This record gives sequence, structure tokens and C-alpha cells, in this order.
Amino acid sequence: MISASDFRKGVTFERDGKVYTVVDFQHVKPGKGAAFVRTKYKDVMTGAIREEAFNPSDKFPTAFIERREMAYSYQDGELYYFMDNETYEMVPVNESELGDAFKFVKENEVCKVLSYKGSVFAVEAPNFVELQVTKTEPGFKGNTATNTLKPATLETGAEIMVPLFIDEGEMIRIDTRTGEYMERV
Repeated sequence: MISASDFRKGVTFERDGKVYTVVDFQHVKPGKGAAFVRTKYKDVMTGAIREEAFNPSDKFPTAFIERREMAYSYQDGELYYFMDNETYEMVPVNESELGDAFKFVKENEVCKVLSYKGSVFAVEAPNFVELQVTKTEPGFKGNTATNTLKPATLETGAEIMVPLFIDEGEMIRIDTRTGEYMERV
């Protein structure tokens, strides 16, 4: 059990049969009246965010979210298969649980699969990936304006904006959290 006075960012708890994670919290002690904890929390299954004030003595069951490193193997329709690195078991994950950052993940890339009581609800891609540029327009000599970007297609099919000096066939590093070009590799 965890009390509302112990809430910190990232703490997970159960309430009404659902699992929530604390996004933001603030202990408030007004000059008049009882203290309370103003909390912003997110439903880990649906992603819905709520704000609520709790009495510091309110208690909730602690929810344990399992994070396992698994290698992305292949896609079959709307199911994506991940291999557990310890047991070599294949785990199917529905496309809706992948998130936006997954468009930068190629086969055999290691991701974190998040589950609660055996039910997978999210996949975290690595923060940085190195991918090859498969299609982009050539940069022309004399085109030296600073911070000018052009579209590029990567080996996973994702499209991002890259600087003019990047050519087809080059390897680049991408931040999957923002989807932005970082550097040449």
C-alpha cells in the first residue's frame, strides 16, 4: 500500500481496478484547513490524464509494472512479435500499443515491453537509433543557408527532416522521443 503523501513522479498505484502512474504532484498546506496532495496522474492502459486532490492519509495498492527487454522480430498483419532475450519466447503485441517512436525501430532492435499482470500495454523504443537514409533529394553546392532542412526517407519507412548535406546511403542518429535528426554516424 502507498499513501498519497508518498506520491512522487513515476509512482504507480491501483484505483478502482485500473493502474495509474503519477505525472505530477504537489503537497499543499493552506493556511486554513487540512493539507492535501494535488496530483496529476495518467491511466497506463488508455493514456487518459486526470487531476485530483487527495487527503495525504488516502491509501492505494501499489501496482508493479514489469519492464522486460525484448528484441523486435517481425510483423504479421497488425501483430508485432517480440522475442524475450532470456526465455526466447515470442510475445505478440498489437499495433495500437506500440506508440509513435516505434516507426524508427528495425528488426532485431531491443525495446522495453511494459506489462501489468501479464497484459502488455506499451512498448518503449530505444532513445536513440542509427538508421540509413534510403531516399532524399541531393544537396546542391552553394546551398549553404543555415538550419535549412529537407525531407528524407529512412530504411524503416519513416520520414524526417534532415540538413541539406545528408545524402542517400548515409547513416544518421535519430532521437526517437522527438523524431529529430541528431548527427551523422
